[in-house]
Amino acid sequence: MNKFEQLLSESKTILLDGAMGTMLMSKGMEAGQAPEKMNLDHPEIVQEIHRAYIEAGSNVILTNTFGANRFRLMRHKLDDRVREINQTAARLARQVADEFPNVIVAGSMGPTGELMAPLGKLSFEDAVQAFAEQAAGLSSGGVDVIWIETMADLQEVKAAVQGTRSVTRLPIVVTMTFESRGRTMMGVTPEQLVRLAGELELSAVGANCGKGPQELEAVIERMHKAGCQIPIIAKANAGIPKLIEGKVIYDGSPEIMAEHARVVNQSGATLIGACCGSSPDHIREMRRALFLDL
Repeated sequence: MNKFEQLLSESKTILLDGAMGTMLMSKGMEAGQAPEKMNLDHPEIVQEIHRAYIEAGSNVILTNTFGANRFRLMRHKLDDRVREINQTAARLARQVADEFPNVIVAGSMGPTGELMAPLGKLSFEDAVQAFAEQAAGLSSGGVDVIWIETMADLQEVKAAVQGTRSVTRLPIVVTMTFESRGRTMMGVTPEQLVRLAGELELSAVGANCGKGPQELEAVIERMHKAGCQIPIIAKANAGIPKLIEGKVIYDGSPEIMAEHARVVNQSGATLIGACCGSSPDHIREMRRALFLDL
């Protein structure tokens, strides 16, 4: 049995990590820089962040590869280094995870940033190839699960899953980002995602990012009421971002996110973490709130 699948079968509640980009900015990454390039230029910083999340209690850490597909990397003239960046990021996370018992490495794959045809120019076939390329790098680097996140379009979800399955047999999870009316930017509902998860035989499904914990809580409750038969993921932003003295500050304190963790857990989520604006301090408080032993 795969390590991630074993963790799902043995644990009632699993604590995920928090934001990577927020932490990289706090460590000196310049605005506008590709976060994924930090894997090559400053691997020690990426590993420091992974280690901090594990020490705070995370059972699952996500690789620093959210935007490491050819379309997003093209904006930084890095599209010829897709495999290198993904493989390196996976190895960095794997090295840190292996310092601790029972820590899972999830290979993060975010959206391409392009609109799928017919609304945009990205064909389904090109999307499949891009995700396959990324998944191959993550798989060769040693991840335990492919973590498709922050999606808005069901067609892009299908392309990501198909691309992944063309290169690896690793388990796959999917999270989408829902807006204030309970739909993604492309109009997808939580209930639609639950149905698709069954069709695609995913290992877990859920929501991440969005406009703060309260709106994500409503989404998790809808997924649970829709009869979701697989584990549900909740990974909300640490509140809502505000621009204060030229800096983006999130208003969700560790204590607020701790209460959020309790709420989504009671609503049916079993894999719980945080997204933008969060830190190891948030994860530490969430772990205490969930009564998980440190």
